[in-house]
Amino acid sequence: MNVALESPKQPEVVKLIADLDAYQDTLYPAEARYALDLDSLALPNVLFAVARADEGLATGCGAIVLNDSYGEIKRMFVRPEARRNGTARQIIKFLEASARSQGCRTLLLETGPYQPEALAFYAKQGYERCGPFGDYPDHPLSVFMRKQLAS
Repeated sequence: MNVALESPKQPEVVKLIADLDAYQDTLYPAEARYALDLDSLALPNVLFAVARADEGLATGCGAIVLNDSYGEIKRMFVRPEARRNGTARQIIKFLEASARSQGCRTLLLETGPYQPEALAFYAKQGYERCGPFGDYPDHPLSVFMRKQLAS
């Protein structure tokens, strides 16, 4: 498996993001979803990573939006058939290293309470629950997490 920074505007990656949206549509109402669109994911301050299987198939993706004082993890998703083999861990480690190389020292994220696997994954990677950040409201369908990156 290989993880690299790529454009989100590739047909395979667009399909990954559509699958993520379809999954989240089954869990949360529109007003509780804060997803970035493809144009936003292609902005210069966004690190967008794609995991590819050895044969080249896109199996997962994730992004970090770099802000002045922190980076925000967005659009983490791994195809169901590629889960439990370390893909998500490789994506998050790659993104963390990429953000650190850009001078980012704090990562934040917003996810939902109906995704226990995601919550457990982030906790295992060293993310701790925190309060709302940025423009996010304090909403019962949001869980906020933070991780300080080592220098």
